[in-house]
Amino acid sequence: MAMHQDMAHAKINLYLHVTGRREDGYHLLDSLAVFAGAGDRLHLSPTTQGHEDHLTLQGPFSKGLEADGDNLVLKAARGLRQTQGDTGNTFPAASLLLEKHLPVASGIGGGSADAACALRLLTHFWNLPPETAIHVAPTLGADVPVCLAQKATRMEGIGEILTAAPPLPKMGMILVNPGVSVSTPSIFKRLAATGGIKARTPLTFPAEGWPSLDALVSFLDQTDNDLQPHAIAQEPVIATVLEHLAALPHVRFSRMSGSGATCFALFDSAEQAVQAAKQLAEQDAAQTWWHWAGPVLP
Repeated sequence: MAMHQDMAHAKINLYLHVTGRREDGYHLLDSLAVFAGAGDRLHLSPTTQGHEDHLTLQGPFSKGLEADGDNLVLKAARGLRQTQGDTGNTFPAASLLLEKHLPVASGIGGGSADAACALRLLTHFWNLPPETAIHVAPTLGADVPVCLAQKATRMEGIGEILTAAPPLPKMGMILVNPGVSVSTPSIFKRLAATGGIKARTPLTFPAEGWPSLDALVSFLDQTDNDLQPHAIAQEPVIATVLEHLAALPHVRFSRMSGSGATCFALFDSAEQAVQAAKQLAEQDAAQTWWHWAGPVLP
């Protein structure tokens, strides 16, 4: 039986602006990230099989993933051990079981959320101070720091400048992925080839937050996902998903998340999102699409 378990929640970019590019090639971003009830689940228990941390994969999206040293979950374990020098080698070995429920390479931070989840569980298991996880997170990927807290956050820089978002309204969400993987580097290459960065006035968040979904939608209407047109050019089915989402009853807003191909729609409540998802599932085009409906985390 697992000694500890935790959820690695899906990260959704409500908007994503590309604001610049550094000399090393990394793009600068501005984004409001929120977390959905959907997620992978990671179990941790002490292992008696050898002295090395061990990872097992299961779940609907585990196929094609490798449970080897390149997996971000094991990289997280290695990173934490290395922060402790020689002492890190004496920590008890961990047996990790990852239930993969989120689509891979889908713009909702699944791998990053898994890595952050591993950092949370392992710092607790090895009695390390929480700041150790904060120190290791950026070394694993640009989205891992925001996935540590799993709270609504404004992301800037290359993802390392994080500011807690002001209060958000309660809302429901549908996530839909049409089963195509989108390579983030290829989308950024398309962006660069078409003139790249759009000049715009920096956004100001309301200090008191958004009192209603109406207020949030009005704000989001002034924003974009700069990667969406480039992802659609590469995978036109994304446009089909967005058309289906926009046509659902009670939908308030829809857009693609991250570099795709997962798209989201916002509703006044989780119940409305669940009802709309039932209608979506009955449509012919959506038969093969992965979808989830439920609450946005507070």
